[in-house]
Formats: sequence, structure tokens, C-alpha cells
Amino acid sequence: MAYAWIKRALLSGAFPLSGRLGEERLAREMQVSRTPVREALSRLHVEGLVDRHPDGGYAPAIPDLDEIEDLYHVRGVLERAAIDRPEHDRDALAVLRDEWQALADDLASISPDPEFVLLDEDFHLRLAGAAGSRALVSTLHGVNQRIRIVRMHDFLDAERVEATIAQHIGIVTTLVASDGLGARRALDHHLDESVTVVRQRAATAIARMLTARRDGR
Repeated sequence: MAYAWIKRALLSGAFPLSGRLGEERLAREMQVSRTPVREALSRLHVEGLVDRHPDGGYAPAIPDLDEIEDLYHVRGVLERAAIDRPEHDRDALAVLRDEWQALADDLASISPDPEFVLLDEDFHLRLAGAAGSRALVSTLHGVNQRIRIVRMHDFLDAERVEATIAQHIGIVTTLVASDGLGARRALDHHLDESVTVVRQRAATAIARMLTARRDGR
């Protein structure tokens, strides 16, 4: 509970920029002991969502949006290169398609959750893996880890989760059908839409953090 609550608050920009995340205050707000708060902050530090505060404890981590923008570009180059390869493992793609179709068929059981980013990453890594380049997959994995801190913003509401699932199915279905051009177009639309949403939400969250700091919250 504490982990999920603090994580969503961080992503929404609820905490002041550079403000210390006091264990006692957070525990009081959530009506829990300090132990789960301490454990949650430690876990969020490993994930890169909080930094060590100069005076001790933790503070919200501020992503470098310029660097993230560059990494998003690299991600796009890698994923498009995988789609454009002449041969793909269609059996692996069919399994991937069926798994995501099962998610689409059971949307009612899926709640908006920043952790959905891990499923999303898995899809894109397996999509690239079907192209047969281990080096490409390894590089993409490294990029994904570095942009995860902002990509979580894409999965905070049901509409974006549903759209992502539908777009994933569209990409892999066209690729299974040997429609490379269609798959490339579907991927382009998916990546462009995702980066636009993430950019807006991350900027809004940072703006809220600045406002909270000025207001002394």
C-alpha cells in the first residue's frame, strides 16, 4: 500500500521539488507505521524515483527531460530497425499477439498502474527479439531502463492502458501477416503517441512540484 501510494504521488507531482520525503509525515498521511514507508522509499530509490536528500532521507528524483528526449529517439531508431529487418520469428510473434489479445479480452480486470510499464517493455523487447538480433534487444533493454522513470506516466489512466494494448495487438498482427509497411506505420503511431503523452505528463508533474515548493507544501 505505502509503495503504490507514494509511487503514484511521485508521478503526479504531489511532492515539492527537492523537498524531503519525511517518513513520519508520510506514515501519518497513510495511517501506517514508518516501517512500510521506509521500505517503500528504499525500493523507490532503487527504481530511480527518489534520490538521497543532502540532509538525509529521500527526495523526489527529477528526470533530465532533455536526456530522456534523446533516449526516446534512440529507442525509436532501435525499434524501427527491428521492424524493418527482413525476417521475423512468426511463431514467437503469434504467441505475443495471443497474449496481448488475452489482455484485451479481460480489460475489466486490468487497473491503471505505473507497473504496467514492465509489461509494455516486455512486449517491445519480444517484438525486437523476433527480428533475431540479440545485440539490438540488449541495447533496447538498457535504454528502456533509463527512460522507465518517465514512461510510467503513460499508464496512470485506463484509457492509455487500453490504447496501448490495442496498438500492441495491431503492430504484431500486421507483422505476423508479413505486412512490414503496415507494422512500421502502426509502430510509428504508437511511439509518437506515447512520447507525446509522457512528455506532457512529466512536464505537468514537474510544474506541480515547483508550485508545491513555492507554496511551502
